[in-house]
Amino acid sequence: MSKIKKEYIGAGLVSLAATMWGFDGIVLTPRLYQLNVAYVVFVLHLLPFLGMSLLFGKNEIKKIVKLSKADLGYYFLIALFGGSIGTLAIVKALFIVNFNHLTVVTLLQKLQPVFAIILARIILGERIKKNFIFWAIVALISGYILTFEFHWPQLHDSEHIGIACLYAILAAFSFGSSTVFGKRILNNSSFLTAMYTRYMFTSIIMFFIVLFTGNFHWFGQTTSFQWMIFVIIGLTTGSGAVLLYYKGLKSIKANVATICELCFPVSSILFDYIFNGHLLTPIQSGAVIILLFSIYRITKNQK
Repeated sequence: MSKIKKEYIGAGLVSLAATMWGFDGIVLTPRLYQLNVAYVVFVLHLLPFLGMSLLFGKNEIKKIVKLSKADLGYYFLIALFGGSIGTLAIVKALFIVNFNHLTVVTLLQKLQPVFAIILARIILGERIKKNFIFWAIVALISGYILTFEFHWPQLHDSEHIGIACLYAILAAFSFGSSTVFGKRILNNSSFLTAMYTRYMFTSIIMFFIVLFTGNFHWFGQTTSFQWMIFVIIGLTTGSGAVLLYYKGLKSIKANVATICELCFPVSSILFDYIFNGHLLTPIQSGAVIILLFSIYRITKNQK
């Protein structure tokens, strides 16, 4: 296969994965809003983990037991921040807006590179590239305008948009933290091992959270439709999309991937209109364009 053809296929896979994430945030996960948040996050990780265990778990366990204590510690941090705290925060944000402002909540996740680069400087000592501070400020201001337009923030408004956006920003911070911790260990293990270990540790963490909060009774209250949503997420927008993303990433440059990843916010806006009939206001649309451009500049320069 020619190099150019591989690049086209790689770009297509990354674009497809990003579009699937947009579909998940707008259409799939919000359909589980009647369930407990911690229970939802637990099942979203447990089902893929069980599936991966059946397919290649025995082989990966052999690799995991050979990892150093330091690597296992970083894997635990990835699961704690990226798998548990980040996912809890974004699912909570999607649930409390009750199908309103879903696009705003999902788009605020695009602030993740800002936090990842700042944390990489603090934790890993990585050098911050030129103009980062300028574009980071632009991104944060755009995120504020996207959320509140030109009004003072109201955290307890009737539609809960203020609280939801705080959860979305917490999710962006947590996912950014997970990215930084991942840099410390991916040189020592394969992506498959990293993904399997993340799902395993997250399932364990969420098991104890669900246990101590007394939410296991939700297993008996989950409808067949909700189980179907869980399975679809697990097979497609969950671990399936992650595999597609990294498969495609092997064949393209980082700046191409950054452009392909714009399918996530674009598809979020499109799906929110198709399925929920919601459109951003002109002010919010302008803020989205500026936000995405600033994140593009940050990611392109830093990568």
